[in-house]
Amino acid sequence: MVLGAVVRLAEWRASAIGGRGPGFSGLIKGQTGQALLIAAASAALFWLVWIYGNGLRDPNYLNGWLLASGMSLQVYFHVSIKTGNMPPKAAKRWRRIHIIVGYVLVAAFLSHTDFTLPDTGFEWALWLGFMLVTLSGILGTYLAWAVRAKGWIDELVSYDKIPARRVEIARDVRAVVAMTDRAAAAIALPAAPHDAWIMDLYTNHLQEFLKGQRNRVPHFLGSQRPLKRITDEIDSLSRFVDQRGQEKLAMIKDMVIEKDRLDFARVHFGLTKGWLFVHVPVTYSLVVLIVLHVLVVYSFSSGVL
Repeated sequence: MVLGAVVRLAEWRASAIGGRGPGFSGLIKGQTGQALLIAAASAALFWLVWIYGNGLRDPNYLNGWLLASGMSLQVYFHVSIKTGNMPPKAAKRWRRIHIIVGYVLVAAFLSHTDFTLPDTGFEWALWLGFMLVTLSGILGTYLAWAVRAKGWIDELVSYDKIPARRVEIARDVRAVVAMTDRAAAAIALPAAPHDAWIMDLYTNHLQEFLKGQRNRVPHFLGSQRPLKRITDEIDSLSRFVDQRGQEKLAMIKDMVIEKDRLDFARVHFGLTKGWLFVHVPVTYSLVVLIVLHVLVVYSFSSGVL
């Protein structure tokens, strides 16, 4: 059992990888570049609408069509991804463009609504739909950022297999904690107090942590404080035990870190699945409402209604 723990620990170390760098070169490669591009595009949009309004034209027609065109582009991107018409590199590039266009559409929406709340029920439906799409999109962007901030997620571990792997880690940690000095046992020497200290550490700090999913909120926020508290306890004890105890604690620490990463992956995968169930259906519903909105507006302007 202990040998299995050591083998799995070696396999985990071999599969560990560093952070992932962005694959798209150019202005929108980094977060700062994206923010500057979004700010510049939003400012240009407000300026264009202002120029259009000063030309004695209704600016709502311009920002409205810009908003409708941007939403159409967003839907086209999603359809292309689902149908598999984009190669992986193009999909990665368009995903960044999708995020940038989404933030610029917020500026178009604010311009179109003139920073005011809706008056009618239909306008409220449009407003709430756009807010849900925007907030869920921001959540999706944050989840992607959180993965990069945390480090990495083992792509070989799927969402459904995480609970089983956590059970294995808990079993392996118990096995390591229960390891005894066979040489001392063979000559009937008293048990070293170091093993008792490690058992106390397991009982007071590790046993509850290893039982299942822990620290959902810190993982969502990208905080590593709960993990640091546990590893600090392990490191502190490691200074007072013999070499054999230090080896045991090093194995335990590595498995605790892996378990924490599995907890993070479980939270991330769950939220990734959940936010899409809001973002995508509401986006398509919003597109339908926008089409109805355009028909109503042009029907009123032409005198049909």
